[in-house]
Formats: sequence, C-alpha cells, structure tokens
Amino acid sequence: MAKHLSLSACSSFLAAVKIKDGGTCFLPPSSIIMPPKLCSSKWVSHILSRFCLPKCSHSEFSNGHPLNDVSLQNDVAVNPIVAKSIDPSADLQLLPLLESVKEEPTLSIIVVGASGDLAKKKIFPALFALFYENCLPENFTVFGFSRTEMNDEELRTMISKTLTCRIDQRENCGEKMDHFLQRCFYHSGQYNSEDDFSGLDCKLKEKEAGRLPNRLFYLSIPPNIFVDVVRCVSHRASSASGWTRVIVEKPFGRDSDSSRELTRSFKQYLSEDQIFRIDHYLGKELVENLSVLRFSNLVFEPLWSRNYIRNVQLIFSEDFGTEGRGGYFDNYGIIRDIMQNHLLQILALFAMETPVSLDAEDIRNEKVKVLRSMKPLKLQDVVVGQYKGHSKGNKSYSGYTDDPTVPNNSVTPTFAAAALFIDNARWDGVPFLMKAGKALHTKRAEIRVQFRHVPGNLYKKTFGTDLDKATNELVLRVQPDEAIYLKINNKVPGLGMRLDRTDLNLCYSTRYRGEIPDAYERLLLDAIEGERRLFIRSDELDAAWSLFTPLLKELEEKKVAPELYPYGSRGPVGAHYLAAKHNVRWGDLSGEDS
Repeated sequence: MAKHLSLSACSSFLAAVKIKDGGTCFLPPSSIIMPPKLCSSKWVSHILSRFCLPKCSHSEFSNGHPLNDVSLQNDVAVNPIVAKSIDPSADLQLLPLLESVKEEPTLSIIVVGASGDLAKKKIFPALFALFYENCLPENFTVFGFSRTEMNDEELRTMISKTLTCRIDQRENCGEKMDHFLQRCFYHSGQYNSEDDFSGLDCKLKEKEAGRLPNRLFYLSIPPNIFVDVVRCVSHRASSASGWTRVIVEKPFGRDSDSSRELTRSFKQYLSEDQIFRIDHYLGKELVENLSVLRFSNLVFEPLWSRNYIRNVQLIFSEDFGTEGRGGYFDNYGIIRDIMQNHLLQILALFAMETPVSLDAEDIRNEKVKVLRSMKPLKLQDVVVGQYKGHSKGNKSYSGYTDDPTVPNNSVTPTFAAAALFIDNARWDGVPFLMKAGKALHTKRAEIRVQFRHVPGNLYKKTFGTDLDKATNELVLRVQPDEAIYLKINNKVPGLGMRLDRTDLNLCYSTRYRGEIPDAYERLLLDAIEGERRLFIRSDELDAAWSLFTPLLKELEEKKVAPELYPYGSRGPVGAHYLAAKHNVRWGDLSGEDS
C-alpha cells in the first residue's frame, strides 16, 4: 500500500464511513479539501472524530470491515475512532476549517560544543530540570553536536553522570531521567563544515517527523568559531517553517571594535530577534527580584536616588583561582570576564528608570539609557591586582603565574576595583563601586546599598565619631545562600540606652522551602518561549563596551603592573584607598557579615 492515500481515495474513504446503529457521517466528497500530507491515519482519525455522531464506540466501512483493521500507512494500524455529536448542519460550516489545519509544533534543542564542560555541568542538567518540571513541550529532542566522535549511547552515558534529581527529591526521578536520555541524540562534525550541518539537519528532520519545526541552538563553544557555526546553521540547519534561535555565550568580543565586528557578522546570517546573548547572572533569582523589590514596594522607590543613597557596591569574589582555566583567563582578565558583563548588567538593572512596561524592549531601552549616561572609566578610578602564592598552615596555594598555561611575566589582573558614575538627575554624584576578584577570602556576590547619615541624628553620641556604624544598609546577597536584609539601628533591651545594629532578614532557604532554579534553567526557558527581557541587545552591548574599552587599551598599552595580593586574602590594599577616595567603606569587609 502506498504511504499516503491519493486525494480522491482519501475523500472517498471519508465519505464511505458510517456509524453503527444508524449514525452517519455527513461528509460529501466534493466538499472535502485535503492536502496530501494530511491523508495519513493520524489525520483521518483526527478529522473523523471532529465530524461523526457518537452512536457507538467504534466505526466501520460501509462494506462491514472494522476501521481499526485498515492500515492507511505501511505497518501502521488506524486507531478506533470515538465519534462526537455534531449537528449535521454544523458539519458543513466546519468543513472549511480543514483547509487551515496546522501541524503540531516540535522543539529541537541543539547544544553545539556538547562535549565541553559548560554543556556537561550546566546546559544538559538545566534541560533535564526543565523536563522534570514539565516545562518543555511534549514534542522535543535534544541533540549534541561537537567534533568529538561518539554515538547516541555514549552521549547519554556522558550526560547521565551530571544529571541530578535535586528538585525537591521527588519520586520517579530515575524514570524521568531515562525518558529524558531517550530524547537525547548526537551528531559529530566540524564547526565550519556546512556538509556536517546538513547531516545534522537530516537527523533533525527525521526526529521532527513532519511537525512544525522550531530549533534552538546553544553555542557552548569558544568565541573564535561563533561566526562559522552561525553561518553553517543559517545555510544548512535552520528551520524552514518554524523559528530558529541562537543562544550565544560570553565573551561577546574583547573590546568595542571586536564586539561590533562580531555583531555585524552575526547579522549577515541572523536577525537581532534570533540572537540571544546570554549572561547567566541575569538569570539569578536575586537579580530578577531586584526590580520587583524596587518597583512593587512603596517603601523603596522614593529612596532610590541620590537624595538618600550615599553609594552602591557591586561585589563579586571567588575563593579559588583560575583552576585550569589560566590559558583562557589570561586572554581576557577579570575586567572582561566579570565586570564588563555580570556586574555592569546588574548596575543597569539597579539604576534604570521605571520602564513603560515589563516588555523586554521597554526594559532594555531603560538599561541602555543608564549605560549611555555613564562616564567612561579612567585609570585613576581603577585598581588592579593579581594573586600570588601563599602558605596557610600546612597547605600551600599556587600563584596565578605558577599556572603552566599562564606566561611568567603576565600582567593580566585577577582582581579589579572601580568607581563609576552616572550623569543623570537621579544618580548625579553617587559612586557605584565595583569589585571582582579570584583567590579571595570568601565566595560571594552581592549588591550593597549604603544610605546617607540621618541628618541631626539624636543618637549620634551613642555611636561616637564613627557615624558609618549608624548608616542603614540594604544588602541583596545573590550567592551563596540567597538573602535580602536591611541593616537598621535598634535599642538593646534593658534599662540603659544602648543601640545595636541589627538585620531585618529575608533568608530564602528559611522562607521558601522549594529549590531555587539554576540561572541556566530560567534563561533556557525564556529563550524557548521567546522572552528576551534577560538577554542583551546589540546596542546595549555596544554601550557597555564603550565604558571599558578605553581603560582596557590603556592598561594593555602601558602594561600596568597589578598589585600582588596573597591567595586567600581580602585583596590588594589599593582597593581600600580607592574606596576612601570616594568616602566609602567596603561593606563586605566590616566584619558584620559572615
């Protein structure tokens, strides 16, 4: 039997169907308009169920043979049809709807660079978490693509080692994991080979099985091969009838010129709406909560300006070094790796004006305004450092240049502190201090808002000459142990008048029992749904690079030597002088926070 019935055979088939016990299907062949690809058992069953009267639980041909004994496709039996009660007069009105029947969509997620650490540790586990939470569509497949030779089973074995059932430790996790892995496939190829991407396209079409194809490509690869992959995807592996989207990991260039060239190259093959530049820090729970805290609480919005805020600190610290990434890190440094993207994006969200709506473009428009209002960084407002080897107890820690992948004379900073200013009416004169470093005394990422002193404070004698101890401070701890707390002054119970600084504390692990989703889960889901609010637009990227490019060029041209600091310390002393220059004390060094 042919794979599909002809148009005339399909129409005759529909017209010949009748229902037992007197029920009939009023389907005049001349009124049926059926595209050939709809003349399959699946679609015939679907259409008949829309138009036939429910006189019984099964139907048959006029010659008496049961419908479920007839195969319309090779080796595929038609399922019994449960007819629905529809007025025959309504049948004629509904028949034209057959012309506009749309195929069911399917989603293909292709992880380019599937054998790399980011894919294994973050992307595949995030996809499994979304599947576990039923956030992925019913029809989806996951494809890994890389140069490494492996088959489907080897990919599944590799992925299974990093999948965890951390989500509330629910039951049937093993079963869910097996189902997810069966949706995972692999195709090996070169990143610059259009033929290899044609082979990938063939495998994708096979799994898509004629449904409306939507495709999401995640580029988990070095930036020097971004353009080759985008070209191959555009020419050979993009969806013909659905959407095609591409997620791009940072870094987005090394400076303004290289970033613009990368954007120009992308736009030869993709539209701006297809490009999703990911900064995973924007997917952090506390970062997303930042605008909620400000715009939905009346107590904060009136205070969010130079009239009440003395300074804002954005702090990122890691308690480990480059850990085998020295070769990559030495080409970028801490300013490009953390400050120009993660911290600057948080700053823009913090300082932006109220957007017209929560629409992605409205939010990104306000962020761009903030970035364009900022003064480019100058060398005198920056301190750079580099960690050196240090011994603590019986343990020794290697310095940055002790890494065999790092040149011995490298001046790449592993620490940087900077003071930035926004030239607008809301923030004029308020220093925004950034600090980022590796091999420091603690691991943390937080936003600290220090408010001005209370004018004419009645209790200033109680605090002595150090009025900073009486300053209110709002802290948003992004990681670890997500929390929001406000430092206030309070009377210690007792007969005397003794004041204490204490916290009004919202600790997420105490207040909310559920697991907090990983940032990659949120951002992947947003990309699938076409939500661009947490992704970076090209003009936003250009404005960000314009702030840091002059500084980076000056540092590299003058070969500015970084100040050395011991592994596991609080960073270079110069950072304290920089803060003091702007009458600021680093909030994370007060000793009050653990």
